[in-house]
Amino acid sequence: MMTRNFYRMPTFVIPALAALLAAGSAHAAVDWASVPGKDVALFYPGQSSYEWALTAGDMSGATAFRTEGKDCAACHIGEEKDMGEHTVVNKARTFKTGEKPSIEPTPIAGKPGSIPATVKFANDGTNLMVHIDFKEGTQPDAKQDPAFATKVTVMFSASKVPQFNRMGCWSACHDDAASMASAAGAARTKYLPNTHAKLSRQGGGDALKPAAELAAMKADGYFLEYWQARVNPGAPAQAAAGTVFDKRTETKPSPVTAEATFANGTWSVTLTRKLAGGADAISFAPGGKYQVGIAIHAGHTAQRFHYVSFERSLVLDSGAADFVAVKK
Repeated sequence: MMTRNFYRMPTFVIPALAALLAAGSAHAAVDWASVPGKDVALFYPGQSSYEWALTAGDMSGATAFRTEGKDCAACHIGEEKDMGEHTVVNKARTFKTGEKPSIEPTPIAGKPGSIPATVKFANDGTNLMVHIDFKEGTQPDAKQDPAFATKVTVMFSASKVPQFNRMGCWSACHDDAASMASAAGAARTKYLPNTHAKLSRQGGGDALKPAAELAAMKADGYFLEYWQARVNPGAPAQAAAGTVFDKRTETKPSPVTAEATFANGTWSVTLTRKLAGGADAISFAPGGKYQVGIAIHAGHTAQRFHYVSFERSLVLDSGAADFVAVKK
């Protein structure tokens, strides 16, 4: 009698595999060519920080931001390429009010000043998906992150972080964070300004507000969530996710899945997560309005040596916003 040997899959593998297949089928079914997208310019920001942006002596738009209610995007969308080209090579910045000093003391030779990207959002009633096509150009190897050539990050808020609503990623980038102007060797990560007891031109230091006050802020939605794809040409994308509050905290295992392809100089990256959020995560739903920022690390860079977008808005299905996550 012929006998058959069957391989029994370990039970701990089955749920993980099922979840992976379910997530993969969700965004594999999207015909991204049929989804409307918007072009977004990401530029090299140097050592520009939250505190820098609010200081009139450092940033010419600080007064208009503080007293006239003008957000960063209102004045600077359309100028990203020029700003990046000046910053990345350590040039002085030219404004209507005159020149301001360079904000990149340690430029990376040969690094492009900006990256053009096309960004699309979609949802299938269960998952939210973001798809980004971009050309990073010829990137010198900065040798800061040997593990990954490129990292693509999308940051979200549920419109509960007023600083992020008005200035995007700069709300979490402070002058005393790692590799920033006032870091003095510290390894601080991103953090939100209201979590710290006091802010100066040099940042918030390490003193936080009382624990009860922090807990109340976070429960009210005062935090950011980030999704990230970590990629190398020819290798599967690795996904990461987490939050920014009093510090940056990674969520493990990642609730986000990532896919990426690289062909003819173009990266195509898709990040997917369920609409429903658990603890320390945003729940996305039609009728809600969300804020989005995008960052790309290219050329094995880390920390502040990335490209960033200005703040954009997002809604699901339909509505007035920069991006609409269309139903598919």
